[in-house]
Amino acid sequence: MTGNLAHLTLAFGLLGNIISFLVFLAPIPTFYKVYKKKSTQGFQSAPYVVGLFSAMLWIYYALLKTNVMLLITINSVGCFIETLYICFFLFYAPKKARMESLKLIGLLIVVGFGLIVLLTQLLASGGTRTVIVGWICLVFSLCVFVAPMGVVRQVIKTKSVEYMPILLSFALTISAVMWFFYGLLLADFNIAIPNVLGFTFGILQMILYFVYKNKKPLTNENILTLEAKISQKEEQKIPEHKDQKTVDILKLENLINSDILPVVAKSNKIVAVEPQAPLYVPHHTIEVAA
Repeated sequence: MTGNLAHLTLAFGLLGNIISFLVFLAPIPTFYKVYKKKSTQGFQSAPYVVGLFSAMLWIYYALLKTNVMLLITINSVGCFIETLYICFFLFYAPKKARMESLKLIGLLIVVGFGLIVLLTQLLASGGTRTVIVGWICLVFSLCVFVAPMGVVRQVIKTKSVEYMPILLSFALTISAVMWFFYGLLLADFNIAIPNVLGFTFGILQMILYFVYKNKKPLTNENILTLEAKISQKEEQKIPEHKDQKTVDILKLENLINSDILPVVAKSNKIVAVEPQAPLYVPHHTIEVAA
């Protein structure tokens, strides 16, 4: 019985390695599109930075655990591939996106991972250190699966699946199944539990893909046109108000500066009055009743 479990564990571990390797290769079409357009456009670096951080943590955990060699093999490959993706992203990203990515790299890879290794080496020992690192790995594995949720939000907002690679979603779902059984057979719940969430999110992304893949994308021009129409309708609802004081002042000014000859009614006769010098109005404030 123990021999069968060992064989099953090895089988799921090898399958997990193979499928995880395909997961790491899944973004290649995305980066090929970036290369063709010479711009990262709406793509984000966060999933790749978090993926690199998670792979480094799993290597550290596997070195402490000693009996999960298959974690070391795949995560070593993952570190290499994720580093290539990040370098590629930084090369084609605009200045603002590049700076945000560098800040994230500094925060997670340099500061975050460095502090975890330093503190666990100084403040914990033996099995306690392994347990602590295992919990940290669990949390950040969840972050790896949650990272693409930003893309999910963009898909729902724009009704376009352009920035959600379906190959990655499918590969993550199958990979989550393999690693769940690998962790379950090893009785290592730090490996098994995150992959339950990974499977759930993978299914969600694939559902969204098939829902929105034939939808007409909502572009920026559509959004601006819609906002303009809404603004126009709101303006039509506002009643027109006239400032009576302003109108009266303008009428008085026109009367004062008028060159028209005034007409005086006298004894039922119309008498034209000779033009006179322009009326001098002292510079006093004229108050007009509302």
